[in-house]
Amino acid sequence: MSTAAIPGAPLPVRTPGSRARGRHRRPERPEIPAGSPALLLAVPAAAGPESRPVVEELLSIVRSEQNGVRTAAGYLPSGDGEANGERTVAELLAEAAEAGLPVPVVVPLVPGPHDFLPGLHALAAQYGAPVTDALGPHPLLAEGVHVRLSEAGLARADRARLFAIATAADGVVLTTVGGQASADAAGITGMLLAARLAVPVVAAALDVPGSVADAVAHLKEMGAQNPALAPLVIGPEADAELLAAAAEESGCPSAAPLGAYQAVGQLVASTYLAALPAVGPEAAADEAGAEEQDGPRAAGRHAAQ
Repeated sequence: MSTAAIPGAPLPVRTPGSRARGRHRRPERPEIPAGSPALLLAVPAAAGPESRPVVEELLSIVRSEQNGVRTAAGYLPSGDGEANGERTVAELLAEAAEAGLPVPVVVPLVPGPHDFLPGLHALAAQYGAPVTDALGPHPLLAEGVHVRLSEAGLARADRARLFAIATAADGVVLTTVGGQASADAAGITGMLLAARLAVPVVAAALDVPGSVADAVAHLKEMGAQNPALAPLVIGPEADAELLAAAAEESGCPSAAPLGAYQAVGQLVASTYLAALPAVGPEAAADEAGAEEQDGPRAAGRHAAQ
């Protein structure tokens, strides 16, 4: 029975709730400091029926991962200078500056190098807004590509399931956009993917002529007879026609882009959190002092019980 239900009993003492123990315990989510800047997701595409659903779902994942975070998506202007009803990165940065709000933390929605990044950095510099690195390379991206391959029937879901898949690929071309620099940067994610699949993985750039064909030929020289394409793209940064053309010209089946995969949203959230200003030494000392003062008071309350 709670002490609050006993007449004449002292005021109840708040006790911490029980927490699961062991390695399966869910890690605690870091709290966002009060007054933290918003997360501005920079989308390398104009708003449209293909990009908007992916972006909105990813921001929904971010908010579910980190309560209290303020989010917004900034698109590139379309050909007529508008963002199809959505605000551009430039407009959102200008609005924050005019309202006197902290400059947002800009997170580019790309897994690696991309042609729009230099312009994004130049724009953000005008407002003093920090721009994080691209989302990759990262193990979560390798996980997402693996899942998309398994959904397409091109890979086992995991090593524990040892049944054979007739259409399983024995070699993978990890396709990117952003030129050869993007393909080079995808090498680390490719190594992580190769470890998961136990098949060779070669990176290629969709926007470099001959890159995908050369990668497929290289895999076949290594003995692969059923190579497949695995897009290391989230979606908005890549022209859908490039993906379709690569599959048709190479004659290889292809998995779907990462899209609004759960781990991509988690990666956006963690990238934003890592870019937040660290708690200063004075604030940390004040917090530690408050905990030290609260300790004796709590002990005294328990003793009174």
